[in-house]
Amino acid sequence: NKLNMKNLIIDATNTEVCFLIITKYQSYTTRYTNSRENFDKFVDLLSSFLKKNKFEFRNIDKIFVNQGPGNFSSIRTSISIAKAIALSNNIDLIGFNTKDLADGDYNNILNLEKKNLLNKDLIKPYYSS
Repeated sequence: NKLNMKNLIIDATNTEVCFLIITKYQSYTTRYTNSRENFDKFVDLLSSFLKKNKFEFRNIDKIFVNQGPGNFSSIRTSISIAKAIALSNNIDLIGFNTKDLADGDYNNILNLEKKNLLNKDLIKPYYSS
């Protein structure tokens, strides 16, 4: 159903790891400290976020992942997991950069994707120097 796409956004480029689901009617968000401990359990945190909000990976239509700039470990972990989930569930994977967030509004990512201004399937990390 194109009218109610379920979009998962993964952003681990700042001091927090942020998971969002944005649909036509609702959005859900959770944040965790960007730490080594949370990256060791990244998939578990993401799975519990989806379960808490009554979603499953197979019900997600698109995954958006922030490519940076940011910490090497944070970006590498989030991109790797997003790629694995997308590949194993046949979900479109789209990369964005922090600069694409207009005033931190993740809805801007969806607008840029509608205009074909984001990278689909070509995810290129940008690490902080």
